[in-house]
Amino acid sequence: MRFIHTSDWHLGKNLEGHSRIEEQKMFCSDFVKIVEDNDIDMVVIAGDIYDTANPSAEAEKLFYSTVSKIAANGKRCVVVIAGNHDSPERIEAASPLAFEQGILLFGNPLSKTSIGKFEGFEIVEAKKGMTKLIINGEKANVLTLPYPSEKRLNDAFEAETDEDRQKTYSQKIGQIFRDLQEDFEENSINIAVSHLFVVGGESSDSERPIQLGGSLLVERKDLPDKANYVALGHLHKPQKASELGCSYYSGSPLQYSKSERVYAKGAKIVEIHPNEKPKLEDIMFNNYKPIELFKCRGVQEALDICEQNRGRSMWSYFEIKTDEIISQEDIKAMKKNLADIIEIKPVITYQQEEKTVDLKTKSMAELFRDFYTFNKGVEPKGELMDMFMKIAGEEGGEE
Repeated sequence: MRFIHTSDWHLGKNLEGHSRIEEQKMFCSDFVKIVEDNDIDMVVIAGDIYDTANPSAEAEKLFYSTVSKIAANGKRCVVVIAGNHDSPERIEAASPLAFEQGILLFGNPLSKTSIGKFEGFEIVEAKKGMTKLIINGEKANVLTLPYPSEKRLNDAFEAETDEDRQKTYSQKIGQIFRDLQEDFEENSINIAVSHLFVVGGESSDSERPIQLGGSLLVERKDLPDKANYVALGHLHKPQKASELGCSYYSGSPLQYSKSERVYAKGAKIVEIHPNEKPKLEDIMFNNYKPIELFKCRGVQEALDICEQNRGRSMWSYFEIKTDEIISQEDIKAMKKNLADIIEIKPVITYQQEEKTVDLKTKSMAELFRDFYTFNKGVEPKGELMDMFMKIAGEEGGEE
């Protein structure tokens, strides 16, 4: 059996107010082709389908049209769990219709699907948190634990003793995994799918934290130790979650923050058979509109970079060393060549010594100039000074 592990699509996500939906559409189109070209039997999406619990109609349409093409009316199994950005209730509301196409949606911890026979696979047993399949004549047991918020975890965790009630978040997760994997079988493929923050994982700027002071972190020792492969979601950087087993974060398909620009995006293709070590292959995605950070030694260098990259499709951040304010004319000139500049950040290099100011001997213009220079490291000039003087009621600006 061959399956592909992906996660954290975050459909509908913006980059500081700038829509990414066109890039997401290109990714979804390419992903369908990747699945078809690589003879994939099952697709696993490990949470954070959307960026919010109340996604736009466009984001929902994109997701369901994509997984419908992938499933191909039951030719291929698609397993989807909710992440911390998703609404479990919203995910499960679509489950009956999705199931008819071979798309299995799990919203809450210990959700279950139904038995059924499809063109490319059969569900022979459906229990809370465990689905047993036959794909290409091979038996596969899929353990699913959608994002367990503290409340959802407590609802799912059966605390029978005081000792159980006093267990930490990670210990409760570990106990659920141990209980569920009792249904794993020898001579079968055993897979676990969840959306968690494992201790030691490397995060980025675009993930919404799910741990509060470390209380919602999961220890490596509490991951399923009997699984042939553990497919995780939440962290956007592709990485191994534990050296103790075959546990991986696939990462997000797009760069969702400037901290993510330094590594490639992709998914894991896993070829796996009973009683054999899985074979892993990284499949890389296109970078449709890269995020770039330019650190410039002056405004002119920034202007030159914009000219050199005229017409290039990218999101850009600029950090410009300067000893004066960046004028609106220069900003307009930069944006004329590069339309999608997210931020222009001046890095002030001029330092002024602190000095005492006599308020009685200073005019309004002088007080403002001193205050601005003290805080920003540069003197206010031109339109900024004129604007302040107009607001202050002293028309005419500086002499």
